[in-house]
Amino acid sequence: MKKLAMLFAAVVGVMALSEDATAQFTGHYPMGVEGVKGGSLPPPGLYLRDYTLFYGADDLEVAGLPAGFDFDINAIALAPRLVWITDQKILGGFYGADILVPFAWVDWEQGIKGTPFHAEDDYFGIGDIFVEPITLSWHGAQHDAGVGYGFWIPSGDFDPNRPALIWKGFWSHMFTAGGTWYPDKDKTWSVSLLNRYEFHHEHQDLGIRPGQTLTMEWGVSKALTKTFEIGMAGYYQQQTTTDQGPGASGVKDHVVAIGPEINLFCPKLELFTSVRYNHEIDAKDRPEGHALTLTLTRRF
Repeated sequence: MKKLAMLFAAVVGVMALSEDATAQFTGHYPMGVEGVKGGSLPPPGLYLRDYTLFYGADDLEVAGLPAGFDFDINAIALAPRLVWITDQKILGGFYGADILVPFAWVDWEQGIKGTPFHAEDDYFGIGDIFVEPITLSWHGAQHDAGVGYGFWIPSGDFDPNRPALIWKGFWSHMFTAGGTWYPDKDKTWSVSLLNRYEFHHEHQDLGIRPGQTLTMEWGVSKALTKTFEIGMAGYYQQQTTTDQGPGASGVKDHVVAIGPEINLFCPKLELFTSVRYNHEIDAKDRPEGHALTLTLTRRF
């Protein structure tokens, strides 16, 4: 949809390990890469969309951490996505497909103050690739809707002793459904919701099957001119089933975030630009931090 995104696979691939607590697996999809009008797909055409995401967190919301535990993670991700929407229709919706290849730099550090315990790592490289062979999109007078199916490919080697690596080490199937409603006929106002659900395969090295993941991204916006729009966006990601396998955690992680968004459109260049800031206000069994996303979309 406006979506795909990701980073974002960079940050969601972090596992923070300590003697007393372990942050469990998270899904592939990098929540928050879509915001305002995230439930809408573009009209027929070939598009290149580039997601640039900056993420930072110094708070790890995991129960049982020792006193004086110190944590810090910073990540920069670049994820080009090629989107093709055809004129062909299935069930009245335009057929499309897309592929996304994320690159990321991650710097991770943790320790316990007053003790010799300290660990750190950093990495730059390619993340797990996303292929979406089918999307269907509909456009009405005051609404848009879209659905899709795609899968995440484990594209690199996994090392449980290197939390900075951005590979997940398992395949995932992702189903998408979303929509955008325009309350006024001129479409100056928009309300959108984008839902994604992931089913994960067993981890290739650890023998653990991560729990299923639900991600919801919403946005509300007002177009002040034909080329300038402001709004608010947010996301909620929740693990819906527990991990299965030897040593798997019974905890279901989640995270909630909200923040402002600005959108600009340059008709001459056919370039759409969005800037979004998300502040994570609640998290469980994962980092809680801040994300800044810059999205550039150009039609060819």
